[in-house]
Amino acid sequence: MALRDQIRIMVVDDMSTSRGLLVQALEALGVRHVFSAPDGASAIQLLSKTPAHLVISDYNMPNMDGLRLLHTLRSGEKTKGVGFILITGRAEQQIIDHGRKLGMNNYLKKPFEAVQLRQCIETVVGPL
Repeated sequence: MALRDQIRIMVVDDMSTSRGLLVQALEALGVRHVFSAPDGASAIQLLSKTPAHLVISDYNMPNMDGLRLLHTLRSGEKTKGVGFILITGRAEQQIIDHGRKLGMNNYLKKPFEAVQLRQCIETVVGPL
């Protein structure tokens, strides 16, 4: 069975359009288990009930940005090993460096194409 049939990916983005586009892109790549959350706090609650192998999170979100979400995940016993990809329109070196220090696995700059999303994911989890 291919990885894309087994992997569980959570998409976190406060913009419903962006969230929907990411979910569609993942489904087009053949990923069968995709779920989403509108913000970091919801993501943490959902992950406590439905574990994921990989979280793909927007950086710029109200209340808890993507890096705070990453820090919270890395601090949790059950979530510290979850793969994490940050998606940002502001791929400033300071943000990327801070993410790496927190344990970010990869990042993707907006806007991106489906092939870039696939390459970014495969760098973290292996071939889909």
